[in-house]
This record gives sequence, C-alpha cells and structure tokens, in this order.
Amino acid sequence: MSDWRDDAGRFLPGNRFWEARSSCGPNPKFSGPDELWRACCEYFSWNAENPLYEAKAFAYEGAVTVEDLPKMRAMTLAGLCMFLDIGEQTWRDWRSTRPDLSGVITRAEAVIRRQKFEGASAGLLVPSIIARDLGLADRQEISGPDKGPVQVSADAAELRGILTGMASNLPKEGEA
Repeated sequence: MSDWRDDAGRFLPGNRFWEARSSCGPNPKFSGPDELWRACCEYFSWNAENPLYEAKAFAYEGAVTVEDLPKMRAMTLAGLCMFLDIGEQTWRDWRSTRPDLSGVITRAEAVIRRQKFEGASAGLLVPSIIARDLGLADRQEISGPDKGPVQVSADAAELRGILTGMASNLPKEGEA
C-alpha cells in the first residue's frame, strides 16, 4: 500500500511517518510583524470607513424628515480579532509566544486605546462607557492616619441620638 502502512491500512512497525511533515502544527496565521501590522491597519481603515448610523428626525416648516447621521465606531480588541479571524486568547498568547509580533500587538492596542479615548473626549463616543472600558475611574480613597482604617468614635448618648433620629424617619406600623 505505502512505505508506512500494511495492506489493512495499519502503520508498519518502526515507521517514521511523522518525518514526512516539514513543520509542527498549522502554519502561522501571520508570518511576521509586517504582515500583522498591515492586517491591523486594514481593520483601522475599515473602522473609519464604516461608521455607525443614527436615524435622526428633523422638522422644518411642518414636514418631518428622517436622516441617517454617521457616528464614530469605537475600535475594540474584540473587533480587531474578529477582523483578523483569530480568537482574543490567541492575541493574548501571541504576546508571550510570538516575540516577533509583540511590538505590533502593543502598537495596535495603543491605537485602539487612543481612538476610544480621543473619541470620548470629543463627545463622539459615550464617555462613561469608554471610561469603564479603558479602566479609567474617578476614585477617592479615604483612609485614617498612616493610610490605616477610618475610625469613628461616639459615646452611648450620641449613638442613642442618632438611632432615635433614624427611628423617627421610619414609617409607622400599617403605613407604607
């Protein structure tokens, strides 16, 4: 049948079939950083050339017309990965397993982050959604001395007064 199989199709003892393959695993999706960068730039261009549209109604002299207004489409890592036909986990894995691509990965993520930040800053994207997506938050940490816990002390009379005030604001039995 072949040099590796018998007439029943079973591998012959001592066969070295695996040597027929020139490499292990599937061929890489992107052979190098230039190819990946070109594909990322295609996504960036596609994103700019394909805005989202909002239907907006306008009234003029009693006539109402509806127009489609272009809106900025936010770039996303998920969108880029879909465009590249790879999984998001593959993208993350490439950061450590493909050092040849790590510079392009960092640069592409910076382009996406900057586009979202600038779009939100200009009011072209919803700032609160983009801020959450970018991990931005307006937080204030309150702490006690030497960054320890906040401690509040009150004597029994103060606590009784606070509880009495709170109780007077509760609805009476039978009221809703």
